Amino acid sequence: MKWAIAAPFLDIDNIDTANWLEPFVPGGDHTFQLIPRQKPLPKWHDRKSKFTPIDDWLVYMRQAADALSSDADGVITVFPQVASAVGLQQKLRFSHKPVVAWLFNVGTCKPGLRQKLAQISLSQIDYFVVHTRKEIEIYSQWLGLPVDRFEFVPYQVPDIAIDYEEDRQTPFIASLGSAHRDFLTLFNAVQALNIKTVVATGKTAVEGMTIPQQVELPFGISKAECLRLAQQARLNIVPLQPKEGVTAAGQVTLVESMMMGRPLIVTNVYGAEDYIIHGETGWLVEPNSLESMTEAIDLLWHDEALRQRLGKNARAHALEHFSDPCAGRHLERILTQISQTRKPSAATALQWAE
Repeated sequence: MKWAIAAPFLDIDNIDTANWLEPFVPGGDHTFQLIPRQKPLPKWHDRKSKFTPIDDWLVYMRQAADALSSDADGVITVFPQVASAVGLQQKLRFSHKPVVAWLFNVGTCKPGLRQKLAQISLSQIDYFVVHTRKEIEIYSQWLGLPVDRFEFVPYQVPDIAIDYEEDRQTPFIASLGSAHRDFLTLFNAVQALNIKTVVATGKTAVEGMTIPQQVELPFGISKAECLRLAQQARLNIVPLQPKEGVTAAGQVTLVESMMMGRPLIVTNVYGAEDYIIHGETGWLVEPNSLESMTEAIDLLWHDEALRQRLGKNARAHALEHFSDPCAGRHLERILTQISQTRKPSAATALQWAE
C-alpha cells in the first residue's frame, strides 16, 4: 500500500530533505509520500495558550485535505491535531481511506465540548498509536471507541551522539523539560543535600517558586545545549507532578536521557514504568515525596558503580526498544495488519493491477 504521511513538522520549504520513520520501515510492501503543511506554525514553547488557535487549525485542515486528495491508499498522521483534521475531512469527503494516528497524545482528557468534538472528528480513525499503556483505556473511554483500536508503542528518538563527558570537576544534576514538572520537590531535595543543579525549563514552569542558591536556571537555551547539559551532568532527573486528567508527560526527556546512557531518576507517574525498569535502567521515585526524591538523589550521587550500571543498561535498553529502527518495525507491522483487513477500492485495485 501507499501511505501519505501528514505531520506538522513537515514544512513545504524543507520537504525535499525531510523524513520521519519511513526510511526505517522494513520490507517493500509499503511506500510513502510526505505531505507538508503549506504555512508555518509557531513553536510550541512560544504559544500563549494551551489550546490550538484557529489559525493553526486552518493549517492542519489544509494539510489533511492534501493528504486525502493524494493518490495514497491510506494516511498516517502524527500528533492528535492532524488526526482530528483528517477525521473531519473524511466526513466531509465521505472518504474511507484507512488512517493511522501515530503519537496520539491529547495531553488532558476532561468532559465537555472538547471531548464531544474529539469524538466526532476521531470516530473514523482506524488505529491510534499511544506511548503509554494506560492511555489505551483512557482514550478508549474518552472517545467512546473500542480498546482494540489503540496500541502502545514506545516513544522513539534517533540515536544521539555522545559528545561530552561527565563534568567531574564541578559535578551537578541536570533536569530538563517543562510539562507537568514537580520542580518544588526537586528544589527542596537538592537544597537539603546542597547539590548544584541546572534546570533547563520555561519560566512558567517555575513561576512563583523560591529558587534555592543551589539551582541555576539558564532560560532559553538551545536543544544542543540541553543535550550537552544532560551528558555532562552526574545525574539526570525528570521530576513529575501528577495532575487529574493528564495522560502522559516526560517521555521525550527520559528516552533521550536513556539514549545518551545517563543515570536517571524519574517520578513514577504518567507511564514512567513503561520505560524505566527500576534499579536496572533507571530509578523510580514516589510522586509528591520529598523523602523518596532525596533518598534517591543521595544514593545515586554517591554510588558511581550504580550510576555507571544504570547508564549502560539505559542506553542498551533504549537502542533495543526506543530507537527509530524499532519504531519502524512496529509501524510496518501495524500497516501490514491494516492492509490485510482493509480491501482497496475498485479504483485503487485497478491502480495496483496496472
